[in-house]
Amino acid sequence: QLQLVESGGGLVQPGGSLTLSCGASGFTLNSYRVGWFRQAPGKEREAVACIARKGVTTKFADSVKGRFTISTDDANDTAYLQMNSLQPEDTAIYYCAVNGRMGTPFTCDPERYDYWGRGTQVTVSS
Repeated sequence: QLQLVESGGGLVQPGGSLTLSCGASGFTLNSYRVGWFRQAPGKEREAVACIARKGVTTKFADSVKGRFTISTDDANDTAYLQMNSLQPEDTAIYYCAVNGRMGTPFTCDPERYDYWGRGTQVTVSS
């Protein structure tokens, strides 16, 4: 059974940092394009950052550019989202997902991501 599991969420003060991790079971995560997405209460799910295989290309939402970094670790078969300078508006459930549609244009459109984790809560508050 294919499964993604996120971890690393929590409560952090404005200006603080968190690193989210995404691990896989049943498949090799780094054979896929990986994306991080978030959904805040009352809002639609939105893309945060995506990374192509081997990390050759990344995409970021304008709201997180310069603050968030996405990476993958082949040795641990894990994807990461390093989040710095967190603000209250970053509060959301964060999900990782994978896109196995190789040969198609690299995208951060959540509709193109096929397998999803259950999410991890990130709360930014003083």
